[in-house]
Amino acid sequence: VELVESGGGRVQPGGSLRLSCTVFGIMFNMRHMSWYRQTPGKERELVSFINSDGDHTTYADSVKGRFTISRDNDKDTVYLQMNNLKPEDTAVYYCHAQGQYSGIQYWGKGTLVTVSS
Repeated sequence: VELVESGGGRVQPGGSLRLSCTVFGIMFNMRHMSWYRQTPGKERELVSFINSDGDHTTYADSVKGRFTISRDNDKDTVYLQMNNLKPEDTAVYYCHAQGQYSGIQYWGKGTLVTVSS
């Protein structure tokens, strides 16, 4: 099983990035997917969640109205569109998968997002 994130990088405040996470080795369409982020010295926090069907999403208050999570079950990929980025969005972003019925969890290795002028 492998979750491969991409799309991180450095961007100026107010800019945009789109993160992608492609899943290998498990049935993607039976997995709820989430994006988490973590900065040094802090706990990993949930940024956004999307259920296996893609018809239910949640967002952390700090990113509501700026980030959008989506998924393409034909491509086994989940996305996080991040707009109007702020310096406080700087973090390593992790992709997370959880079995719809099994509850088994998998993590990606993370992709770094740096928001700085």
